[in-house]
Amino acid sequence: MSNRAVLAEALIARTPWAKASRAPLAGDASNRRYERLTDPDTGQTAVLMDAPPDKGEDVEPFVRVAEYLRSVGLSAPEILAEDAESGFLLLEDFGDDLFARLIEKQPEVERELYEAATDVLIHLHSGPLPSLDSYDPSLMAELSSLAFTKYAQGIQGAYDKDAYDRFQHRFADILLQETSGTRVVTLRDYHAENLIWLPERDGVRRVGLLDFQSAMLCHPAYDLMSLLQDVRRTVPAAIEMSMVNRYITATGVDDHDFRTAYSVLGAQRNLRILGGFARLATDYGKPHYVDLIPAAWAHLMRDLEHPALVSVADLVRQALPSPTPENLARLRAG
Repeated sequence: MSNRAVLAEALIARTPWAKASRAPLAGDASNRRYERLTDPDTGQTAVLMDAPPDKGEDVEPFVRVAEYLRSVGLSAPEILAEDAESGFLLLEDFGDDLFARLIEKQPEVERELYEAATDVLIHLHSGPLPSLDSYDPSLMAELSSLAFTKYAQGIQGAYDKDAYDRFQHRFADILLQETSGTRVVTLRDYHAENLIWLPERDGVRRVGLLDFQSAMLCHPAYDLMSLLQDVRRTVPAAIEMSMVNRYITATGVDDHDFRTAYSVLGAQRNLRILGGFARLATDYGKPHYVDLIPAAWAHLMRDLEHPALVSVADLVRQALPSPTPENLARLRAG
């Protein structure tokens, strides 16, 4: 038995779940692993998060953000037991009704689920601000530049350093101009694979939240854009438009400014995804993330049509190779 298995057993043994059976659950892009525990007597379940500190994982941000989200009336998993030093959490199990899977089975609920997810953001953005780092323009521009250093380089073997420098400078200025101002709690990975439907609960608590440990303070448009410019599933244009309108109407934000920030942040996120998913393939042996790159590219091309991005749009189109089958094959090959 590995050392981590021994540590996990020790944590579970101190809880009412000592006799539970264990089965693996699907993981994410990180080094975290998950298991579902099932009590043999009651059939109740819990989730074990294994986040190895020696691989750069830290459960404390998850615990801190989960406590905040529950304190403002949202559904984040309750922490049932923890060994933060070793990187283990025993969590409330929200079940398997991920928005993405549920919509596949019941397409008629799609609009209801997206309305509920939008209402969560409206509620979250009206609450008090916790102590979190800011997702500021310089950091966002730096992460966007992964599209050059990981995506373009992964395909071409090199990237245009001059274009990279010009992009980073210009894009930081755009982000500073268009996305500064109001800061809200931003979960940063808010989409249909990280939301679970809990219909037995009321109001905004019907949306179970996952994968929020990287939360920061950012512009209010970021998480709504993340939800609607989803690289894992196509959100119908009518629903995207309706949810943006729903948010603007409910919050009273400036319509033009919000929509501009939505497109600018969309470009930022999709550039970061291009670089991040390319890096997962080339550096970490996870080539399946390459399959999501064409969707990110399509969102990016649409975002770049916004007038606020005119100073970087042609630069990006010229410097970054399109995700042709041949180019994607190069990324998969590492």
